Amino acid sequence: MSMDAVVGGPDEDGIGDALEAEGVDVARVNGTISRPALEEAGILDAHLYVLTDIDQATTIPIAHDLNDDLRTITYARRTIPEFVKGQLDLAIDPQLMDATVVAEELVG
Repeated sequence: MSMDAVVGGPDEDGIGDALEAEGVDVARVNGTISRPALEEAGILDAHLYVLTDIDQATTIPIAHDLNDDLRTITYARRTIPEFVKGQLDLAIDPQLMDATVVAEELVG
């Protein structure tokens, strides 16, 4: 089974590349992430939504609204706001866990 992911925000820590190395089809959304941008990136059929820009945390409930089966992950150095924590599956700090290890865990 192939896996699809949407990576939202800049990817300085390389989570998108690490997921691709694990065979995941990755779509990237940069700039202001809107509902139409998520839809265009394939969020409706995606398995994972990895957000790297905590300033755009409001996209997590939007992504869940579009896809009930979606796993949501933040891969960022800052803490996620309280209002989003209930809809987040996993929050990972790139300083604590390398992108390669995270990708292996998410795919495996």
